[in-house]
Amino acid sequence: MKYFDCAATVPMDEEAISAYVEMNKMYFGNSESHHNIGIGARDVLENCRSILAERMGIEPRGLFFTSGGTESNLLAILSLARKARETGKGNHIITAESEHNSVHSAFSFLEKEGFHVTKLKMEKDGRISPKRVLENLRSDTILISIQHVNQEIGTIQPIQEISRLIDRNKVLFHTDCVQSFGKVDVRTIIPYVDSITVSSHKIGGPKGVGAVYIHPDCSYEPVFPLLSQEHGFRGGTVNVPGIAAFAVAAAKTDPPSYWKECLRKRELFRSALPSFPYTIYEAEQSAQLPSIIGMAMDGIEGQLVMLECNRLGFAISTGSACSESKGEGAKTMAAIGEPDASAKQFFRISFSHQTADIDIIELAKALFGIARKFSPGSLAQRTMVQS
Repeated sequence: MKYFDCAATVPMDEEAISAYVEMNKMYFGNSESHHNIGIGARDVLENCRSILAERMGIEPRGLFFTSGGTESNLLAILSLARKARETGKGNHIITAESEHNSVHSAFSFLEKEGFHVTKLKMEKDGRISPKRVLENLRSDTILISIQHVNQEIGTIQPIQEISRLIDRNKVLFHTDCVQSFGKVDVRTIIPYVDSITVSSHKIGGPKGVGAVYIHPDCSYEPVFPLLSQEHGFRGGTVNVPGIAAFAVAAAKTDPPSYWKECLRKRELFRSALPSFPYTIYEAEQSAQLPSIIGMAMDGIEGQLVMLECNRLGFAISTGSACSESKGEGAKTMAAIGEPDASAKQFFRISFSHQTADIDIIELAKALFGIARKFSPGSLAQRTMVQS
């Protein structure tokens, strides 16, 4: 299979695999244990914390390791919102309709606890309007959660602009950086937010590993009390080998090079697409992660496109993997005001800086073939006339 679902996960980096295996052999101890084997594991853990903190431009003491992006979002949002309400600041939260399911899950849980959640739509270019955030701010707003990069069409949200509009002494700002870390330099947004979440397997590390950053000056309430791991932020034996492999993968990331190479591949894909009725949902180049392409072909359901691509040897998706398993249409389409038909026609192509050029060209040809075969408007005849 030619792999074009890198927004869901990427193949594990070979050096990260080696690190994972070696760490399991040499540092298998529980990092909470007080004997020498446990102390050795804890030393590795803290070294990895420092490596990842440097890559994010944050203080190591604000970084907590988790089992992945979903747990990171759940714990960050719940712990920050509950503490803010406890201090009497309010119970209103602002987020976006297009957020990852884990974010919506956290806010659904908080709504049952009496919080009020406002979910914003996106502009037609797939970005959240800072003006719309400002219009929805209330005196009791305590938290804003807007993802850095959209997981379905790859648009980059105006985190800095939104942050400048809010009173950071009253309103906390969390952003999901699962799709951006390692591909966009997240250090540029760190001064503007209070919390970020990242995931290992999006950048070549193992699955089941992630991290949360909460600024050390922020107050939070651990979701589960009486836990000792990760300074009480979350429980469970810390996955030191997995974290070490995550750190190895993170240390190899180079956002500027990634961006430059993926932008070239995106343009190669577009130039290889013949003229036929399709739509690419995107923002202007500076606000668009080049490695994610959200598309639709007129009159053809995205599920059919995905299945045909699979038959032809190309792995693509119909949206976020966490939504795809439920058979949902792309929530981003609804968030930008597209009709249900567009959500059903949506599919996502996502690649990496290592994807072969020839595979990109062949995918473009395969999509054109699918359009000719299944288009309800006799695309084959129109193409012959145009040529």
